[in-house]
Amino acid sequence: MKKSKVGSTLAMPGRPPEPDEALGKIGPVASGLNLANHFLIAMPSIQDPIFGGTVVYVCEHNEKGVLGVVINKPTDMTMSVLFDRVDLKLAPGLRSSVAEQPIMFGGPVQDDRGFVLHSPGGRYSSSLTVTDDVAFTTSIDVLEAVASGAGPARMLVSIGYAGWSPGQLEEEIARNGWLTVGADARVLFDLPIEDRYTAAIKLLGIDPLMLATEAGHA
Repeated sequence: MKKSKVGSTLAMPGRPPEPDEALGKIGPVASGLNLANHFLIAMPSIQDPIFGGTVVYVCEHNEKGVLGVVINKPTDMTMSVLFDRVDLKLAPGLRSSVAEQPIMFGGPVQDDRGFVLHSPGGRYSSSLTVTDDVAFTTSIDVLEAVASGAGPARMLVSIGYAGWSPGQLEEEIARNGWLTVGADARVLFDLPIEDRYTAAIKLLGIDPLMLATEAGHA
């Protein structure tokens, strides 16, 4: 069986991979719009099988584009399966609390690699602190820490990520493809997966039942 990979670095859309490049080292967005630590909420007009009905957490938004992770689209893979694929064994006491957690489909980019959103803490070789509540790590050492019982208190593991080239997401928002709202770590980590879309919409003060395809963004 081909093993899933958890890479040490992550290439942004629109440029080739650079294995030694660190996260968070690119300059600001030329337009001044920065959606890092925001949720993107797919509007009903998005019928795409990949992004329809999704909530995306934006980890990084800079002059090279946007990097985010879908947080409400589980795969049929669990943490125990992922750990088997990367040759890690969970400490016996962790199996009941960790092993059956579902892995998210984070997006269509690099969908053979693992990425981890988690509460900050610990020193990992390729990690970006987004806020005081959320970090994004692309290196396998975070999973090694989880396996030993020393991992982050809160986490979401995905296979793949979502990426937009410079200006692409802004155009999709202008066409009312996405609602945007400041993220809430409780929605990201604590709520059941099936409740995250509705909870993200409610952060805007909108009744989900009243959501129309022509709605704007905040």
